[in-house]
Amino acid sequence: MRALAALALSLASMTATAQPPAAPTGRPALVVHGGAGFVPREALSPADLADVHATLNRALDAGDAVLRTGGSALDAVTAAVRVLEESPRFNAGKGAVFNARGGHELDASIMDGSTRRAGSVAGVTTVRNPIRLARAVMEKSPHVMLAGAGAEAFADTLPEIERVPNAWFDTPHRREQLEKAQRAEKEGRAALRASDSDQPPYFGTVGAVALDREGRIAAATSTGGMTNKRWGRVGDSPVIGAGTWADERCGVSGTGWGEYYIRAAAAHDICARVAYRGDSLQAAADEVINRVIPAMGGDGGAIALDREGNIAMPFNSGSMFRGWIRPDGSRGTAVHEETVPSPR
Repeated sequence: MRALAALALSLASMTATAQPPAAPTGRPALVVHGGAGFVPREALSPADLADVHATLNRALDAGDAVLRTGGSALDAVTAAVRVLEESPRFNAGKGAVFNARGGHELDASIMDGSTRRAGSVAGVTTVRNPIRLARAVMEKSPHVMLAGAGAEAFADTLPEIERVPNAWFDTPHRREQLEKAQRAEKEGRAALRASDSDQPPYFGTVGAVALDREGRIAAATSTGGMTNKRWGRVGDSPVIGAGTWADERCGVSGTGWGEYYIRAAAAHDICARVAYRGDSLQAAADEVINRVIPAMGGDGGAIALDREGNIAMPFNSGSMFRGWIRPDGSRGTAVHEETVPSPR
C-alpha cells in the first residue's frame, strides 16, 4: 500500500514538473554566436571590433528579415548562419581552421524543434555553406548525418549546393594558427583550454537559434572544427544533442571544446532540464555550461532560446561573440561582458 502511495506521489510530481509548453507569444526572437574562447580585449583593434559587431549584426539582419515577414525559424537560422559562414572572422565556412594536413574539413547541423527533424554533415571539403548541405540532408534524404566522401557524393546530386576548391577556405590568419599549433606540438605542448593565453584551436564556431511567430524553434551550428585536427576528428557541432538541439520548448547551439560537449550531450541536457525539471532556460544553460562541462575539464559557451522568447548566453571562456534580438525588438551584440546596443 505504501509502495502504491509512493508511486502515485512520484507520478504526480512528474506530471507537475513536465508541464506542456506555454502557448507561443506570436513575437519572434533570434540569437546568434560566433564562438566562445579567450580573446583579450587588447587583441582586437577598434577596426577589428567594429567589423565583428557589424558581421554579427548582418547575421541578425538576415535572420530577422525572415522572421519579420512571417517566415519560419528554420529559414531564419539558415540565413543567419550562412552570413557567418561567409565571414573570415569565424571558424566556419570561409574562416575555417586548417587540419594537420593543411586542408579544411567542415561540419554543420540543423534541427527543427517543431518536428524533431534534423540534418548534419561532417568532414566536408568542397561545400561553400555546409549549413545548406546539412539542411538538405534533413529535407532531401532519409538520413540525419552524412560524413566525408558520402556527404560530398550527396552534394554532387544537388546543383543548388555551391561547391568551391578546398583552398577557397584558406586565410592567412588560420594558416598562422596552424603553424603555431604545429610548432607547439613539436615542443611537446598543446594549448587547448580557452583560458590559455592564445586562442584555443576550436575558437570561432558559429550558430543561431530562432523562434518564429508560430512558436516554432530551430537551431543551427557550423564549424571548421579544431586547428591541427587529424584522423577525421569530429567535434560536437554536427552531433545532434551535443552541439545542436531544438524541440517544442527550447533550442541550443553550442560552442566550445567539442569532446566535452559530446560527453555531456550538452545541447540536449539544457533543454531536458527545461522540459523535465521545469528549470528556467537561464538556470538550465548556466548549470550545463558553467558547472557540468567545467567539472569534466572542458570550457566554452552556448546560446539558448525558449518558447517564450527568453534568451540565455552563458560562457566560461572569457569571451563569446554573440548577438540577439528579443521579442520586444531590442537587440545588441557583445564579445566580452559589455553589450553594444544595435538600434535598428
